[in-house]
Amino acid sequence: MGTVSKALSLLSFFAPDRTEVGLSDLTRLSGMNKATVYRLMGELQDSGFVEQGENDRAYRLGPQVLHLAALREASTPILSVSRRILRELSEETGETTHVSLGHDSWVQTLSHAYSPRHATKVTMEDAQTVTYHATSSGLAILAYADPEFVETVLARPLKAHTSMTTVDPEVIRAKLAQIRETGLSATLGSYELEVHSHAVPVFGADHKALGALAVAAPASRMGPAQQDIIKSALRRAGAALTHRIGGSPPRDYPQNDIA
Repeated sequence: MGTVSKALSLLSFFAPDRTEVGLSDLTRLSGMNKATVYRLMGELQDSGFVEQGENDRAYRLGPQVLHLAALREASTPILSVSRRILRELSEETGETTHVSLGHDSWVQTLSHAYSPRHATKVTMEDAQTVTYHATSSGLAILAYADPEFVETVLARPLKAHTSMTTVDPEVIRAKLAQIRETGLSATLGSYELEVHSHAVPVFGADHKALGALAVAAPASRMGPAQQDIIKSALRRAGAALTHRIGGSPPRDYPQNDIA
């Protein structure tokens, strides 16, 4: 891993429940030595990617991150465009909906919506990072990713988040082939036990999957009729989101059940 990659990897340890991180914690989380982390964080601070509070030495994200986020949103406005689609999809299905973007090593949730229909629901966090192999969103993106990227992801150690997580690369490759046949992925208990999730890819102008739109629900509510409702609504919502950000699916993407 190069110096730039090491420095940027430190930013991944910030999260909604960890908005400030001290040097010792960054050293522990990253596995790097303390002197290296201190030097890299100093370089990130000089560039405006992180800053330190006046009363303590903990690091927090700096203004340069907001600047880049605004540029990203301007070039690919998936976050602002997705909010209405997420609300409508949640109202139609009665379940939690969320949109995610794919990155080199992980999938990151951008936004989510809850339905008031049920008191029991799957809870989410914006900016939450999850793995490709264990989530319906990650699998939906991988199914339409470049083969080289897929092999890079599957060559890494695959974490078993639960007893139902698939970590065999051959089995995952078979799953990706099935997803390409239907245009929709599904996982049950793979990332969180008792959570049944469905997802469709969201495509950019280059016909490649840049993210995914998903519906997550308690497994106890996911009977055949509810699954049919979710799949149909999700296909339509995914097509709408792709269209609204100026994207288009590849020619071999299944168009059935989309109205």
